[in-house]
Amino acid sequence: MPHVVLKVWPGKTEEQKIRATELIVKDLMEAFGSKEESISVSIEEFHPDDWSEQVYKPDIVDKASTLYKKPGY
Repeated sequence: MPHVVLKVWPGKTEEQKIRATELIVKDLMEAFGSKEESISVSIEEFHPDDWSEQVYKPDIVDKASTLYKKPGY
């Protein structure tokens, strides 16, 4: 614990994914006091045409009460 799922559009490089993961892990260790070995991060890619139906509606609209950072779109 914790497990983070990062949902993105395709096109991020492997280096960008690794860097984002490193930053997420570092910040969770600081914010939650988690040990590195207890943190897991996955990255899922969604085509822009599928974003609204597969990410925006189920994860943002339908779970608005759980969002700590809402998008500006």
